[in-house]
Amino acid sequence: MTSERRTPRLAIARLAIARLPAAGLAAAGLACGGAVAPQVQVACAGVDAPLNLAFYAFFAPVSYSASEDPGSPAFQQHLGYEADLLSALELMEDAGLSFTRRPVSEWPGIWLLPATPDVDIAGGGITILDSRTVDAAGNTAVAFTSGHIAFRQSLLTRAEDAGRLSSYDRLTRDVRVGVLPGTTGEARLLQIVGLVDGAGVLRAGTRVETPGGEVVADGTAAFVITPAMASPALADRTRLHPPSDGMPQVVYLGRELGETELLGALAEGRIDAVAGGAVGNGEAAHASGGAFAVAALDSLVEHGGFALDADERDLLACIDERIDWLTDDRRIGYAEWRADASVFERRAATWPGSEAP
Repeated sequence: MTSERRTPRLAIARLAIARLPAAGLAAAGLACGGAVAPQVQVACAGVDAPLNLAFYAFFAPVSYSASEDPGSPAFQQHLGYEADLLSALELMEDAGLSFTRRPVSEWPGIWLLPATPDVDIAGGGITILDSRTVDAAGNTAVAFTSGHIAFRQSLLTRAEDAGRLSSYDRLTRDVRVGVLPGTTGEARLLQIVGLVDGAGVLRAGTRVETPGGEVVADGTAAFVITPAMASPALADRTRLHPPSDGMPQVVYLGRELGETELLGALAEGRIDAVAGGAVGNGEAAHASGGAFAVAALDSLVEHGGFALDADERDLLACIDERIDWLTDDRRIGYAEWRADASVFERRAATWPGSEAP
């Protein structure tokens, strides 16, 4: 991680702009639950556009490339929930926001890319966590925008196994759960089944397969896995063998093709479940035509956002207010977009300063 800091790209002018009448939103079919339109307080000026956006390429339907082949021109095309949300931001003319979008194949550390000179903003279904705002030296490197999507973790299984694996407490040593390393799906699974403590320290006696051989966790901070980092000895982990019968094996896949690789392993019987977000797992179950099912659902709700350089507080404030408008302070989210992919585009048209279509 470079220590270089760039000059903030945005100056903020504070404006007092009258509220839009709530009836205006209702007439547009965009008011939710009678909510009053938020007052606009922050206007953007001097945006050095376009902003360089790095997006994760393999998290359908939240953020993904039109092709999984990095050599295909379609790999550069950004699709999904976040793609449409960003396009709506570009329609809010007073902000002057636009994005040059670059797909990223590697998930671990994608949230830290905005602290480097070539990236201004990173996305791809990134769960907002304090641990992801700091670099390897412990310095604050990035900040997150407002949460624009709610996440709950889940288990995806083959349909015939859904009853057998209907809750996390049914995961035993003979169950193989596939995960994408460095994700909240991995971290929450390890927490729920007791393979790590609250600090991410692996339970003593856990055997870890790596390309360099097997290591055994001793219950100390030398063996840590969190959504933001892993100890050097665990960086290339391929499988965890639990220290007791009441915990599952954890299999690490998805390093090349993300969830696509996990779903292939599940279909082929090489793993018994996929630990991941309910949004992605739910879509996979629907697309499977009944072959897969979401078997267990985590009770914890988290939110995803975009990451920016920590010094870009003005730009963050500009984007935050517009995301809050587009999502109607989180009243509009994935379910609404799934039902109508134009929901953010139509919402953007009601923004003060935007011209009616």
